[in-house]
Amino acid sequence: MSSAQQKLYIGGEWVEPERGHYEVINPATEEVVGLAPEASPAQATAATAAAAEAFGTWSRTTPEERSRILDRAADLFLKMGGEVVPLASTETGATLSVAGMMQLGTTYSRFKRYAKGALEPTEFPLAPQPTPETALSRAGIFGAVEVRQPVGVVTCITSYNNPLANTAGKVAPALAMGNTVVVKPAPQDPLAVYRMAEALAEAGLPAGVLNVVTGSGVDVSEATVASPHVDMISFTGSTAIGARIAEVAGRTFKRQLMELGGKGACIVLDDADVDAAVHGIGTVWSFYAGQICTAPTRVIAQRGIYDRLVERLAEHANGLKVGSPLDPATQVTPVISAVQRGRVEALIAKGREEGARLVVGGERPDFAKGFYVAPTLFADASNEMTIAREEFFGPVVTVIPFDGDEEEAIRIANDSDYGLISYVFAGDTTRAYGIARRLRSGGVGVNTVGRNMEAPFGGFKQSGVGRDGGSYGLAAYSEIQSIVWPSA
Repeated sequence: MSSAQQKLYIGGEWVEPERGHYEVINPATEEVVGLAPEASPAQATAATAAAAEAFGTWSRTTPEERSRILDRAADLFLKMGGEVVPLASTETGATLSVAGMMQLGTTYSRFKRYAKGALEPTEFPLAPQPTPETALSRAGIFGAVEVRQPVGVVTCITSYNNPLANTAGKVAPALAMGNTVVVKPAPQDPLAVYRMAEALAEAGLPAGVLNVVTGSGVDVSEATVASPHVDMISFTGSTAIGARIAEVAGRTFKRQLMELGGKGACIVLDDADVDAAVHGIGTVWSFYAGQICTAPTRVIAQRGIYDRLVERLAEHANGLKVGSPLDPATQVTPVISAVQRGRVEALIAKGREEGARLVVGGERPDFAKGFYVAPTLFADASNEMTIAREEFFGPVVTVIPFDGDEEEAIRIANDSDYGLISYVFAGDTTRAYGIARRLRSGGVGVNTVGRNMEAPFGGFKQSGVGRDGGSYGLAAYSEIQSIVWPSA
């Protein structure tokens, strides 16, 4: 199906949107990529009803059948790469290589992973327990088993920065556990997600098990959250929107999995490998233009390495090519929209106003079109400044010096409303591990910004609720049931 005028996917049917369509804009050229369907709240609710109707049958399918469908969908989606990669690049602003590796490739990997995950055990026997006679029952030895059951209908509201991989990270484990799903992609770049729906349908996913609705307003998202058919909300996005979703979902005690904002600390100690630190921190500029919640944007550098680190970061930033995502030499791409560019530029202005030293960038690149922000580096900042406390979601790094020992670094790092992913760069890895254990953060990278995809992923404080990743993702989309019986 062409993305020029996309339809909604509800109950296994391609449905005309009741509110027409809205334009999806290429962040690099400001041209129209395609027309996304503008669902009505009633259609969003209908999608949740379709998922609820499909739940009874799908939740009783065998793990082998769910595994087969997910595995086939992965292969079919990979074959769509010739269409999907250019589409993902143009609607997100990512380079073709990033769209191929992190969107198409990661989606494929996640569907393959949870095709295997569907076969993981869901019943866990517990040790029999001798119990004396009570007012409830005779004395006896009681056996029990813990059973993982699907939650029900899951609304997945996904982010714009990596729409395919983020959606796959929710949909694949949810389906593997026997849930049914309604996907509400971010309005900025939803078109490639519909290709994922096509692959799942072709793989044999029954009607209603997966539904996709889009809209440019908040009322569609709210309908998918407030619907009485929905049992769980899985959301990736800003803390502010997450708080609103939690408020609505909390009225009926819907289960929640929230991956929210980040302002992770990146502690760099005097004995750190400067090359490794610069390479890791530099990904803020060169990977999705800093539009990643795990980005090491708040650097806390010990005084002995501070000047050298700032100098090397400046050299690195100045050497990066800002340009079209279609140019293989491009390293820094645009942010998603004019609105997001304006927000990043306002925070840059705030950094200057509050007295941080602007080392690199700060000015809009000289392009006739596109929502570009130059790689920007602030130094001589304090942790009290706005640029050290608010999430940019753009290509901006803030460096904060500290003169004391690791105790001061830990104090600064933990002085944040967020706690998603933090980092420690140090020559003494034992010392770095000790620091990592004291950081109030859902994850910590030691001398790396890489991830182990089997590790639990999620945040402390205002960075989220719950964990996914690997088998933790299967647990996230399940409820625990206890079954007890007298064995003697």
